[in-house]
Amino acid sequence: MNDLYDRHRAVLPDWLALYYEDPLEITHGEGRHVWDAEGRRYLDFFGGILTTMTAHALPEVTKAVSEQAGRIVHSSTLYLNRPMVELAERIAEISGIPDARVFFTTSGTEANDTALLLATAHRRSNTILAMRNSYHGRSFSAVGVTGHRGWSPTSLSPLQTLYVHGGVRTRGPFAHLSDDEFVAACVEDLKDLLGHTRAPAALIAEPIQGVGGFTSPPDGLYAAFRDVLHEHGVLWIADEVQTGWGRTGEHFWGWQAHGRSGPPDMLTFAKGIGNGMSIGGVVARAEIMNCLDANSISTFGGTQITMAAGLANLDHLVEHDLQGNARRVGGLLIERLRAAAAGLPGVREVRGRGLMIGIELTRPGTDEADPAAAAAVMQAARDGGLLIGKGGGHGTSALRIAPPLSLTVAEAEEGAAILAHALRSTQEHAPA
Repeated sequence: MNDLYDRHRAVLPDWLALYYEDPLEITHGEGRHVWDAEGRRYLDFFGGILTTMTAHALPEVTKAVSEQAGRIVHSSTLYLNRPMVELAERIAEISGIPDARVFFTTSGTEANDTALLLATAHRRSNTILAMRNSYHGRSFSAVGVTGHRGWSPTSLSPLQTLYVHGGVRTRGPFAHLSDDEFVAACVEDLKDLLGHTRAPAALIAEPIQGVGGFTSPPDGLYAAFRDVLHEHGVLWIADEVQTGWGRTGEHFWGWQAHGRSGPPDMLTFAKGIGNGMSIGGVVARAEIMNCLDANSISTFGGTQITMAAGLANLDHLVEHDLQGNARRVGGLLIERLRAAAAGLPGVREVRGRGLMIGIELTRPGTDEADPAAAAAVMQAARDGGLLIGKGGGHGTSALRIAPPLSLTVAEAEEGAAILAHALRSTQEHAPA
């Protein structure tokens, strides 16, 4: 492993982050488990950053990919592509967006980049509203609308970005307010902001902020925003890269918790739909999708082998009601984690919905982030046979828990016990 680590450092960028002081090589997986190069098995509560949505080595997806590879792997968007049309039909139908068109990309970053292109072209404005603490990818334009300093390596951007309050419920100037008061204050802030600028092209927002530590506003905030935006002709882009496909349990899309004023104008997706294959995309009303006045293609977006995987994965997800499983098992898991965290001075909050759960850590007795504690808990969980993620922004540190949606009750109990032990053991040994 040290040899592979040395080789990694010799040829890959210094900024390509790795988890753990002794990085892990994952060689194979099955169900909700993965194995490392030494043969040790781990319960996977992060799923390749929320990409392995249903299960590792899911037989239906493996079969679909193998069969498609035996026919043709790729032909580009310059030719008719039956699997791409079939998956687009399915996604357009379930998106909730009327007269929907679907464009496939290879990642969530590229999906958001495309949505920004469409919005700015349609509205003839390069001003974008985004949420503080947000993350939308690593392309030049996506970085330009990312409200998270830890993932924004440059302030240069083709866009003028203005950041809005509301993505984080329990921090910031409105944290002390009730939910209704919080929404009202954020709406007034948005109205005030719109009074100081030319009309923006769009608001891009994650219903639950992923890299930001699985934070979210009260239900209905983006519906209230949409009412204001609609008055100004401003589009709403829902970044569903992490929240889509039933992960939150209560809804199939994260925007549906804010659906009182209708669906978003655009929806971006990626990660889980491919179950590890590279699929991203944009769903938009036809008038927005068709607004470009020059040719545009996607060489690898919608390629046959990834579309076959997406179709098989979506079929499995729906037929086995994994959204319902996320609601039921996720509810149990968050109860266990809240019970485990009760009384621990370094745990500020256990939050989440479905199988998208965050544990925010702070220095005991303060409201300050404790990244060292987050690293220690991650290592202790790994030692116990559990893999989790981390995140947080603006002086926060959070553990991110997002298992495959097929997680069983027994696996949820096992993972919660390992994580409870990791939290207690690192708190007990932390310096005073």
